[in-house]
Amino acid sequence: MRAAPVRAAGKVAKKTARKKATTPKEAGDDSTIARLARMGLRRAIDCVLHLPLRYEDETHIVRIADLQPGESGQVEVRVVKSEIQYRGRRQLIVEVEDQSGSLTLRFLHFYGSQVKHFEPGQLLRVRGELRGGILVREMIHPRYNVIRPGEALPDRLTPVYPASEGVSQTLLRAAIKRALASADLADTLPAELVSKLDLWTFERAVRTLHNPSADADIEDLLERRHPAWRRVKFDELLAQQLSLQRARLLRRSRQAIALTARGKLTDALLRMLPFTLTGAQKRVWSEIASDLSASYPMQRLLQGDVGSGKTIIAALAALRAIENGTQAALMAPTEILAEQHFAKISEWLSALGIHVVWLTGRIKKSERSTALCAIEDGRAQLVIGTHALIQESIGFRQLGLAIVDEQHRFGVDQRLALGGKGGAREPHQLMMSATPIPRTLAMTYFADLEVSTIDELPPGRQPITTKLFASSRREQVVAGVAQTVKAGGQAYWVCPLIEESETLELKTAVETFEALRKALPELSIGLCHGRLSSADKAQVMEGFYAGSIDVLVATTVIEVGVDVPNASLMVIEHAERFGLSQMHQLRGRIGRGRDASTCILMYQAPLSNLAKERLRIIKESADGFELARRDLELRGPGEFLGQRQSGVALLRFADLLHDQSLLEQARDAALELLRDTSGPVERHLHRWLGDRAEYLKA
Repeated sequence: MRAAPVRAAGKVAKKTARKKATTPKEAGDDSTIARLARMGLRRAIDCVLHLPLRYEDETHIVRIADLQPGESGQVEVRVVKSEIQYRGRRQLIVEVEDQSGSLTLRFLHFYGSQVKHFEPGQLLRVRGELRGGILVREMIHPRYNVIRPGEALPDRLTPVYPASEGVSQTLLRAAIKRALASADLADTLPAELVSKLDLWTFERAVRTLHNPSADADIEDLLERRHPAWRRVKFDELLAQQLSLQRARLLRRSRQAIALTARGKLTDALLRMLPFTLTGAQKRVWSEIASDLSASYPMQRLLQGDVGSGKTIIAALAALRAIENGTQAALMAPTEILAEQHFAKISEWLSALGIHVVWLTGRIKKSERSTALCAIEDGRAQLVIGTHALIQESIGFRQLGLAIVDEQHRFGVDQRLALGGKGGAREPHQLMMSATPIPRTLAMTYFADLEVSTIDELPPGRQPITTKLFASSRREQVVAGVAQTVKAGGQAYWVCPLIEESETLELKTAVETFEALRKALPELSIGLCHGRLSSADKAQVMEGFYAGSIDVLVATTVIEVGVDVPNASLMVIEHAERFGLSQMHQLRGRIGRGRDASTCILMYQAPLSNLAKERLRIIKESADGFELARRDLELRGPGEFLGQRQSGVALLRFADLLHDQSLLEQARDAALELLRDTSGPVERHLHRWLGDRAEYLKA
């Protein structure tokens, strides 16, 4: 049995507060339970599922003389002396030795209480990387154990866990050891399923991951290829599939107003449009119309590339709700996008006598009061707005359909709030996204939704040529802007920041605006960014749309929804800072008119390998679905979706890019288990999700 815990040097406080830093971080007023709870470790099974990041091999000792510079190893030594020195900064210097030689341990950050661990004669096991050469051999900030004479070496690898402020490895190891002894580790899966998929039992898997034997394949453990990891990843994917598939089944037990195909308004809109729907638009409208006619709430995701024509589908769905005597609401993430929708849809629907109401945070109090009354008494048949739609003061007479545009920009709470405006019967929900969802992501995070895809662009969309320019060619880019405007076009110039940053040497929107005004005094230059007031943003956008502004300098507030057909040039500054999907979204703001369009990606050299790859991919491909797939490969699902996107926590263990076969097995197993009423589903969900399944309604 080991006599003392692993010790590690912690950060020292500033000189003025050095006196306070006399005890390890674990000491303090907060209880261990509270500190673990802040990490999400509230139940014994939470601790069991808090799996190691890596392992340390403490199972053997090397002699000091056998360690080579740059090598890591564990030595068993006796303290010769220790002292605190001041060599530009406060340092703890400890001299140690074994029978083969001597070694210096150097701690730049330490607690006063640690000094007693290094009294002369004390035995230590020390692990770290050897630095120096023949004359000076030292380890800086090694990990160490205080041991008794003759204490046996551990016979298993030592786990290193994800930790947080105030929670040490010592504390985590003790808590997890207790959890492994007390938690219910019985299998939640039927034995025949475990056997069929050739899986380890759950207990064997987690005990192996927490306490692997000394001869375990560390590379397989670290790369998560080990059979123990396969079982854990399968269980995690299965929990997610069960929760989402069950949410889909439970939705059919809830009540919604059946919006049947009356056809009066929808047919009238289709007849008056100056264009005909593409085959893809007709297909998705048929899918949506079928769902709307059901007496349980639709939850459908409509995805389509930039400019594929999702707005007209939203208008048709709204009319289906209206012709059935209910109201429809469309919520957009920004006022710019909401106003674009209002202008376009109002133009279509006003000829049909539909009362469309506009509701955002910037409308006047009197206008807001009038709008609220119209919404409450039902005169407002379609309401278009921003987050203002989900305020408590908003009451619909009968909301039959809730449409959420760019749904990934809303948090789960916000989508739930809009869905809750339907009263006793839930409104149908249509979510739209211009960021195509790769198949593995759709299977994992949207398994509870029906998905419709517009995979065809309307005829007449102009091709966009994408070019790469180093920032050293800035003058040439500015000349290109002037030439575009001279030919009758307009241009966007997109910047990633608004103000100076001490950490990123990026051109800012404000700085670029001033520079372009000086370089192009004959042109009208506008500026739009998130810190402008709503009224100022609207005024700038109206000027750009009307053509009185030639060049719009903007941040990514113009990423979605802005539709200016005359804009045929876009410059994206510091393009190396953007993800593929975001660049594709921005690029989609042009190519909407009659003229061929150009997108210039201006980058700052030197580029990282990742940035080079992103720019190469975006230059070579205009396919949003392919770009989304590559973006997922480069960034992973967490960044691709954003933490707010999914009601279920992002996967901790499974990897969508490498575990697709496991995902498909988990999906099939989930469907099979949901037909079983004996309880494995509840037990499995309780183990993995606890009480986190509520957000699946979103």
